[in-house]
Amino acid sequence: MKEESHNPIAHFQQWFYEVEKAHPEDEVNIMSLSTIGNDGFPKNRIVLLKRFTWEGFYFFTNYNSEKGIAIRNNPLVSLSFFWKKAAREVHIYGKATKIPVNLSQGYFDSRPRGSQLSTWASMQGSKIASRKQLNEQLAHYDSLFRNKEIPMPAYWGGYLVSPKTITFIDHKKNDKNHHLTYCLQKNYHWIKQTHSK
Repeated sequence: MKEESHNPIAHFQQWFYEVEKAHPEDEVNIMSLSTIGNDGFPKNRIVLLKRFTWEGFYFFTNYNSEKGIAIRNNPLVSLSFFWKKAAREVHIYGKATKIPVNLSQGYFDSRPRGSQLSTWASMQGSKIASRKQLNEQLAHYDSLFRNKEIPMPAYWGGYLVSPKTITFIDHKKNDKNHHLTYCLQKNYHWIKQTHSK
């Protein structure tokens, strides 16, 4: 049965904070990002959710990384959360778009100095010969920006994933895998469908 519903971000917010409170030892913002690579195959990697709003879900990365290039060529992506101890999952399908530079800058400025340096030293998607090479690059940029504010690289920033469908799975409910899926309609209203598998 389908019916109109409130924005599912409120549902996600409730689950997110419930899991965070019940299992503070886990990183509740760990998520799997899936993209379609240039070779036509789907690829998954772990990224961190940095923010969520009524518009969607935010993460940051190197725009020239493999995932950045994949999103440039095909912005349709999926995000997945698996909270094992809470026996809950969330699956999100949507479109990724770059966020405005000033928003990326604001987040970059809030990062610890070591994290800022790593955006310069570690070029995601390119090969690094050894850990020694990475340490040398870190030392180089640490020296270059010593006693200075570290600028945000032009190739680094955030994405907003605007959801089209969001599925919530509660493995404990009624001793079955309880699925609740929200789908965004053309009029920007959400409908939902509940079912068990």
